[in-house]
Amino acid sequence: MPTYKLRYFNARGFGEVSRLLFALAGQEYEDVRFTQETWPAEKPNTPLGQMPVLDVDGQSFGQSSAISRFLARRFNFYGQGDVQALQVDQVLGIIQDIINALIKAYYEKDEERKAQALKENKEEKMPLYFGMLEKLLERNGSTGFFVGNSITLADVSVFDIYDKAKPMVDLDKFPLVKKSVDNVASNPKIKTWIEKRPQTEN
Repeated sequence: MPTYKLRYFNARGFGEVSRLLFALAGQEYEDVRFTQETWPAEKPNTPLGQMPVLDVDGQSFGQSSAISRFLARRFNFYGQGDVQALQVDQVLGIIQDIINALIKAYYEKDEERKAQALKENKEEKMPLYFGMLEKLLERNGSTGFFVGNSITLADVSVFDIYDKAKPMVDLDKFPLVKKSVDNVASNPKIKTWIEKRPQTEN
């Protein structure tokens, strides 16, 4: 039986989608968390000098998107067949656009430009991207799932990115996205994980 260890900071950040997938699969793993103080000593032990890192039977792998895709395929949360996998990837592409917009605003040092980026995110970019997600859900029959009739990596990833973008998104304007988020949140295994996971700022 494979053994898994996920190494990341004591935060949700870029590690939480993988943790959610582990929870959804009911798969045991070692959730190893580092602080900014303990990270420098760990850095030489990572394959790319960054986290998250997934150790599978002692082999180490980096890049959050590669890790979450691997776990989704391994635990059957990547759809059935190539076309459904393409549907998942389509959603992940939109999420990457959302992440890029959030990061740009977060790391902007000039206060005036930062305020402008935050304004654009709230008034333009988030409505655009969440509107795209709404259309994809409608195309899938308004089931509240992005692919077929069950949770996939697409649903988990949207659930996670909404958590990060929440202050900038009026989810009532996107009822199908809200339904998708609620479907993930109400899953018993996800609920149990959220109740017991360490409370962190982000």
